[in-house]
This record gives sequence, C-alpha cells and structure tokens, in this order.
Amino acid sequence: MFTVLLVIHVLVTLALIGVVLIQRSEGGGLGIGGGQGMGSFMTGRGTANLLTRTTAILATVFLALSLLLALMTRNTTTSAGAIFDAPPLSTTAPATTTPLGAHAPAPAGPAAPAKPAVPATP
Repeated sequence: MFTVLLVIHVLVTLALIGVVLIQRSEGGGLGIGGGQGMGSFMTGRGTANLLTRTTAILATVFLALSLLLALMTRNTTTSAGAIFDAPPLSTTAPATTTPLGAHAPAPAGPAAPAKPAVPATP
C-alpha cells in the first residue's frame, strides 16, 4: 500500500511540475500555447482557467498524499533510527593492541549479579 501511494505521489508531483511550467507567467516566461486564434479549442482565458483549476486540484492531492504518507510512517522504526537520534553510546572499552607473541588478557564480560547472603537454617 505504501509503495502504491508513493508511486502515485511521484506521478502527481511530476504532473504538478508540468502544469506549473505550462502556465503563462506575467512576463510570458515558459508559457506554451501562444497564437491561439478564434478557431482554437479553448480561448486563452479558458486555458488559463483550466490550468489554474488543474494546479489547485493537483496541489490538493499532493498535500493530502504527503500527509497520508507521513502518518503511515510515523510509528515505524528502522534499524538505522531517525535522523536526529543520537548515536548509541559504546559500553565497551576501546580495543588495545598487544605486541606480537604476548598473550592478550581475556575480555572482561559483564559481571555476574551478586547473590544475597542467605542465612543457613539450623
């Protein structure tokens, strides 16, 4: 389900980018569709209204998908952890090197818990 929503999110993003770039800016920028005459399918104003509506719809879908994907991944944990999590603290001492031929001391493991003294029953 997550993968399907992510693919749809990417497609909506690409469509939104395309629709925004097609629109005619105030300076004429990247606008496409110049030279529309009376025989055109849509007038200049109709095209602008269609592109504005399409942009608003795609922006709404993009926002909804972004929120949905964020809510879906909110409670998941990974082995790497979150970006802002502190790295785990090391509880072992750094490894020391020993000269060749010397015996390295046995690694110290966790100490066994002390057993409480139980009084002997007579």
